[in-house]
Amino acid sequence: MAIRLRNFRVTPEEQLDLKQRPTRVAPVYRSREHYREMLADHVNRLSELQQRHYAANSHAALFIFQAMDAAGKDGVIRHVMSGVNPQGCQVSSFKHPSPMELEHDFLWRATVRLPERGQIGIFNRSYYEEVLIARVHPEILEGEGVPGLKHRGKKLWHDRYRSILDFERHLHANGTRIVKIFLHLSKEEQRQRFLARIDQPHKNWKLSPADIEERKYWKDYRQAYEDCMAATSTHQAPWYIVPADDKENARLIVSQIVLDTLEGLKPRFPATTPEREAELRAIRAELIAQGE
Repeated sequence: MAIRLRNFRVTPEEQLDLKQRPTRVAPVYRSREHYREMLADHVNRLSELQQRHYAANSHAALFIFQAMDAAGKDGVIRHVMSGVNPQGCQVSSFKHPSPMELEHDFLWRATVRLPERGQIGIFNRSYYEEVLIARVHPEILEGEGVPGLKHRGKKLWHDRYRSILDFERHLHANGTRIVKIFLHLSKEEQRQRFLARIDQPHKNWKLSPADIEERKYWKDYRQAYEDCMAATSTHQAPWYIVPADDKENARLIVSQIVLDTLEGLKPRFPATTPEREAELRAIRAELIAQGE
């Protein structure tokens, strides 16, 4: 069953309305068994692609995940990347900035965690928090030491969008391919998942009063996401809005996004030169002689 990714991609400068974007779509799998087969196939293909990507050492791939609480970011990352060699994959989670990070510009802490060539980088939340949660809770900005804060108003967000666009354009020009994924969860599905975290003891640790408090800002977050994705989805670094009410469906869609991104890089194992072939023949002869 084909997964048409163009249905989920945000076109540049789109007038985005998340209320018109579904949080649940017809599943791309026929049954639970079919889901497992599809995911296993995607994971196997990703594992092979990752080996070639690592060996080619020509590009880096960065996948950014953003979502409301309980949308399933951790589960998506865990399931989709389960077959990837940890040596070639780096996962970074961004929480409240440390005192040292607050002494730098808002992109600095992401810059130092960027993947190297040949690597796959995963950002579980990212520098986009600085135009999302910081916009919903502007008091956060007061602790960041932003110069001229009182006089910048809405211009601050446009300046940050521009900084992000310039940053991502620079990375693309230097070999880093960036794909941004928003797991689109409904407020009702979030409520059900929060209830499950209460009812299942092994999930109790995942829920805090702050999570419930943030639900009061749902409309504010939706507006922040709409403005952010509309302003920063480009041909080079696109946003994908993935319906997340069905966890299994979301994992398959995300894994297809990752596969398409890596396949688009056309990674190849390095070609063996005549000099290298001669060297390998000499090593082979030596090893054979050692066994006689």
